[in-house]
Amino acid sequence: MKKKIVATLIACMLVGSLAACGSKSDDNTAAKEDDKGKGVTLNVVTTYAGNDGNAENFQEGVKAWEEETGNTVSDSSQTSDEAFKARVAADFQAGSEPDVLFYFNGVDSNSFVEAGKVVSIDDIRKEYPDYATNMKDEMLGASPVDGKNYSVPVNGYWEGLFVNKEVVEAAGVEVPGKDTTWDEFMETCQKIKDAGFNPIAASLAQVPHYWFEYTIFNHDSVKTHNTLPESVDDENGKAWVAGIEDIKTLYEKGFFPENTLSGTDDETVQGFIDGKSAFLLDGSWKVGGIEEATDNIDNFTVTYVPAKGDRKATDLIGGLSSGYYITKKAWDDDAKREAAVSFITKMTSDEMVSKFAGTSATALKEGADVDESTLTSLGKDGYHMISDITGIAGAVQDQVPTDARGPVFDGMPGLVSGDNDIKTAVSEVLEMVKEIQE
Repeated sequence: MKKKIVATLIACMLVGSLAACGSKSDDNTAAKEDDKGKGVTLNVVTTYAGNDGNAENFQEGVKAWEEETGNTVSDSSQTSDEAFKARVAADFQAGSEPDVLFYFNGVDSNSFVEAGKVVSIDDIRKEYPDYATNMKDEMLGASPVDGKNYSVPVNGYWEGLFVNKEVVEAAGVEVPGKDTTWDEFMETCQKIKDAGFNPIAASLAQVPHYWFEYTIFNHDSVKTHNTLPESVDDENGKAWVAGIEDIKTLYEKGFFPENTLSGTDDETVQGFIDGKSAFLLDGSWKVGGIEEATDNIDNFTVTYVPAKGDRKATDLIGGLSSGYYITKKAWDDDAKREAAVSFITKMTSDEMVSKFAGTSATALKEGADVDESTLTSLGKDGYHMISDITGIAGAVQDQVPTDARGPVFDGMPGLVSGDNDIKTAVSEVLEMVKEIQE
């Protein structure tokens, strides 16, 4: 039977980072029933690309909107990584930003807000008062620049530990659960390695940030995780150093694939799908990616990341961190203004958000409709996992400007191999953050 993702769960999941959210009601006020926006081509950039589980849903939504309006979308979506963020930032600096952008909130978008290149929801509502009325106003996140809301989210996220059950069974170990400790996880990884498998699928060369978040999380708490360190020697700074040292320990013990320092994310994920690795730490969007990549979805599940210290395994990284922006360039063009509002209204309707969200969080006033009978076993596991969470913290990396992440993210191979000093790298990141903020 259909179930609503209840408001209390959504509220719990939004303790960390909330995105500005909203969508017009179904009265289609934005369209205004004239031909002003017809025949317009919108330049749109999103992260719905590559192995993102919602890439197909996005394409279907675009096609439906094009058929309904007569407009077209020039889609330049790209898989979300540091190169993508750098490209978006460069486009804004060069004056070649898109009309509509689905992008991150927080520090990643600060420069757009500061430059006046994106339009606030308040300003949009002056002309389109129904914009965002299917979302909860109290869940609208504010830009740290001026306290205003700029983006309209589709769905939130959680990050969890995906498991290849055949590998776990072949190694004679149990799937980690709500009470699994970090020490027990280390023992489990050793047994998996001894059985001839890679314990953890991860490309530290390309996507180190999931382990970065959780290993640091293991040295602080839900209340403190999202606090950016003032220095490498304060409590949060020490947590960063200790967390990265734990990643180094995982590497030194041989718990990552042999090509973890050079291989791509696609390669290591495929190794997980193919039964070469037992665990994959990733976001809720990966549910759809795994479903598309395998004919044996029942072989996969998702569970909690083992914990230590004050953190409980049922404390997750998650929240609402991305949303649709209308750029000032599009807003100042009467035809594109109509089309941009219409497009975002379509893509953030209750129906579309429910389709995109699945088992993740939303800010819909009515909650997302989840028909469990339509979910795969992996989808159901994810849906039930979030019902048992005890706390949620936003990703602290969202507070670190892209330009300041290099010493830790790009430098992760050197940090775990011992070529570079962890404490020095963290200090460099924090100094770069201060310089950018000044």
